[in-house]
Amino acid sequence: MQLNCFRLKTLSALAALVIAAQSSWAVSPFTVRDIRIEGLQRVEPGTIFVSLPVRVGDTYSDDKGAAAIQSLFALGLFKDVRIEVIGDVLVVVVEERPTVASVEFVGTKEFDKDVLVKSLRDVGLADGRPFDKAQLDRAEQELKRQYINRSLYAAQVVTTVTPIERNRVNLTFTVVEGEPAKISEIRIVGNKAFDESTLRGLFDLDTGGWLSWYTKSNRYSRAKLNADLETLRSYYLTRGYLEFKIDSTQVAILPNKTDIGININITEGERYVVSSVKLAGEYLGKEEEFKSLVVIRPGQAFNADDVAKTTKAFTDYFGNFGYAFARVEARPEIDRANNRVALVLQASPSRRAYVRKINDCTGDTIRAERLMDDGYDLLEVGLPALFTVVKEINEPRIPSLKGKMKAKKIDIAKMTAADIEADPEQLGLKGSTTQVVRVFSPELKGERAMLGGTPDEQVAQLYEKLSPLL
Repeated sequence: MQLNCFRLKTLSALAALVIAAQSSWAVSPFTVRDIRIEGLQRVEPGTIFVSLPVRVGDTYSDDKGAAAIQSLFALGLFKDVRIEVIGDVLVVVVEERPTVASVEFVGTKEFDKDVLVKSLRDVGLADGRPFDKAQLDRAEQELKRQYINRSLYAAQVVTTVTPIERNRVNLTFTVVEGEPAKISEIRIVGNKAFDESTLRGLFDLDTGGWLSWYTKSNRYSRAKLNADLETLRSYYLTRGYLEFKIDSTQVAILPNKTDIGININITEGERYVVSSVKLAGEYLGKEEEFKSLVVIRPGQAFNADDVAKTTKAFTDYFGNFGYAFARVEARPEIDRANNRVALVLQASPSRRAYVRKINDCTGDTIRAERLMDDGYDLLEVGLPALFTVVKEINEPRIPSLKGKMKAKKIDIAKMTAADIEADPEQLGLKGSTTQVVRVFSPELKGERAMLGGTPDEQVAQLYEKLSPLL
């Protein structure tokens, strides 16, 4: 029983302390007569005044005080911020973060200093900026990332922070670069049609040779590996292996951090021969002309390069007729039982593109602005070229009297289709891709009514007519 009484008294005392503490921190709202700032060294007072949510003459409360502290911390310039109240005067006490005076690098041979300085600036660490331990950690990670990209996985970075006068610090990054990691093995698993040495010979990456000291071909790089994987994929796709895929790629770094092994798992699939090539979609009534552009040959192995060349030739040819946004897709119809594939070239001309302005025409090129839904594109094309234009292409000019008199004396040369060696079927109405079928005014349909009266009366009439339809 005594123990329970002791616990009860203890809890009551603690509760009283909490209540007392809360009452001591709480500030009754008051009108601010003055605001003072203490602890500034380099930061201008105006920076703080602009960030404070309270001004002289405003009513101060605990909520505004918390918002002021949060706003000042968000500037990233201060290690500590306190707000004290002395009568009706608000005192803002700050402790500034040190400023980075200089950044030095020791032991860096792989990179120029300017490259490293720029990479650290990108993470927020540079001369003249406030020093932040979190930014320092990010800077170390950025330096390590730079070295990893150069296959220096064993690189170590040690940072020294040296305080100096006027609340500044010097930063020194000491780097032990170590030896670059080299590719000791490249394995390709799943190949059947081609031997592994042939496939590895396609790669820029290798396990080293007598020129590796210069080419650095045995240094691992993710960008180089991705390029080699695309080369491998292209090799198969141009030799009939339509369903070839790379299942996975594993890059293993040995514990010594200087040897790297690469495993590439692939599925070749079956080899397919093209059985036919068909056109589908809208070809502007010029199917025969488009067929002449096809470089895919039935009876030969599927070749992704030939498919790409054909689709590009189609889109370029659509562009000759003003369809700059034409889409051409090669859809394979696979016969797995006979290892045959029929290719269907599906075309959609989309809408025509119009030129709104010609900027420059020099030599054998012309620069123009192509009108888009959300703006315009700048184009540069070779001559000769045919442009379809909109009304904004030119602002009409009023000719001068001298120009009118001069125009009367100019002989206008008339040329026939034979003179320019043109096909008459491609000129005039016969050669036009559009024709005017009929010009007419649309017939008015439905009931019509004029609303009269004041605006309020018109709204009431409109509501009365539309409400049965809602």
